[in-house]
Amino acid sequence: MKNVIFKDRIEAGRRLAEALVKRGYRGQPLIVLGIPRGGIVVAEKIADDFSAPLDVVIVRKIRAPNQPELGIGAVVDGDNISILNEEMVHALGVSQEYLEREIAYQKEEIERRLRLYRGDRPAPDIAGKNVVVVDDGIATGYTFRAALEGLHRRNPAKLIAAVPVAARSSIDMVDTFADDTICLSIPESFVAVGAWYLDFNQVSDEEAIEILHRNWAKDETKRPVGM
Repeated sequence: MKNVIFKDRIEAGRRLAEALVKRGYRGQPLIVLGIPRGGIVVAEKIADDFSAPLDVVIVRKIRAPNQPELGIGAVVDGDNISILNEEMVHALGVSQEYLEREIAYQKEEIERRLRLYRGDRPAPDIAGKNVVVVDDGIATGYTFRAALEGLHRRNPAKLIAAVPVAARSSIDMVDTFADDTICLSIPESFVAVGAWYLDFNQVSDEEAIEILHRNWAKDETKRPVGM
């Protein structure tokens, strides 16, 4: 698979929407879930193209001791499933006490972010539905895997992983937890997600929330009067 450089997250979303059409998803009812924050920008374009509801799935990285940028696992909202990279945990000598403390912190942060993003709005009912899970790229894969495992417990008809770019080992792992996987670029030398975008500016919570609320307002206008 050839390497692809994306102009920005919006272009990445457009290309993923085209790939979903080629896979035969046009005309099928979908729910699109973005992983904050960059994944929500990508997901919005897909939701727009498919006239599908857009929502969010919150996943938090479990940080390595004294190396907060290094993820050794992830926690996802809903059932608060925790996924650990056992090899890395062992190699770094991470204690059980540290893991329990870090996981508890990330669970609290998930609840805080859910309130921030959703307020009182309930999570969408995905049981029996086709769900597209979107991020702007996959590095280690543990966050995306945690999202898929958490969503799987809510009994969707189909879980579709959709990302513009990913490391080969990570997409292979994600593929085992998704019913269908769409990845536009799998570079041999991955480096980092941002290396494959010309514009990879940070997305703020405020921007992500504005995207969600804008799309929820559209959904409200589509509902028949009285519903």
